[in-house]
Amino acid sequence: MIFILTVIIAVLAIFTWWGAARKSASGSTTSRLVGSVSLLVACFFIALSVLQCFTQVPAGNVGVVDVFGIVSEKALPAGINVVNPLASVIRFSIQTKEHKETMEVLSREGLTIGLEISALYRLDPDSAARVYKTVAGGDYETIILIPQFRSISRAVTASFQASALYSTERERLGVAIQEELAKTVSPRGVIIEATPLRNVALPTQLTEAIEQKQRADQESQRMEFILTKEKQEADRKRIEAKGIADFQTIVAAGISEQLLRWKGIEATEKLANSQNTKVIIVGAGKDGLPVILDTK
Repeated sequence: MIFILTVIIAVLAIFTWWGAARKSASGSTTSRLVGSVSLLVACFFIALSVLQCFTQVPAGNVGVVDVFGIVSEKALPAGINVVNPLASVIRFSIQTKEHKETMEVLSREGLTIGLEISALYRLDPDSAARVYKTVAGGDYETIILIPQFRSISRAVTASFQASALYSTERERLGVAIQEELAKTVSPRGVIIEATPLRNVALPTQLTEAIEQKQRADQESQRMEFILTKEKQEADRKRIEAKGIADFQTIVAAGISEQLLRWKGIEATEKLANSQNTKVIIVGAGKDGLPVILDTK
């Protein structure tokens, strides 16, 4: 519409300038002034008409070209683009956006769970024209994404046990929601990047029961460790006692009466040669061994 208006004004200004130029040939000063003004106006609106053939798409956006209801399948990339001056260019953001939801959902057992979850999504650039043609006002977030996000979050959570969401199953829940949501909205041109869980609020009684069970499991594991340690210590002592008994058996088997007498004689010789003052009575002790009396 602006292009048509600028062209009409430029054409009128050119005709005015042409008529004034013919009259100024007779020496009319007013005609010359009107011709000069008309020429400036014509140049201005011609330049403005030429500018209507270009459009600028901001970074992180694509442009959908609509010429009287005929939509181009190829979206315009970011930057300056040459377009039909009669076309309308509708801009769509392809940047990543976040939608947060806080809802109450049911688990497999029918327990109410407080779920806080986000969806990170963006528009597929190649689907911008299709979204413009098939979604009212191009508002795919309100019409497509948000209702499906809520419905799928409730449906997927209902397949999980509430107690499982207390542990590592939370991550699997987020992945399951992302996969189901992407499967549903991807054909409509919406790309789901992630669905991170911000919080899963379980019923208070269930949380306390789970914590008590975990404490009991930890205590049981601690007792198993203690019993294992005591059993190992008992085995060690048993092995040590057996070793001592075997040693004594071997030593006892190698000791004879003659060996003991010989060791006694050797000890007597060493004591006799010692410088300590003593009295040695030979043959007075048991088995004929000497009796040594210290004189000090």
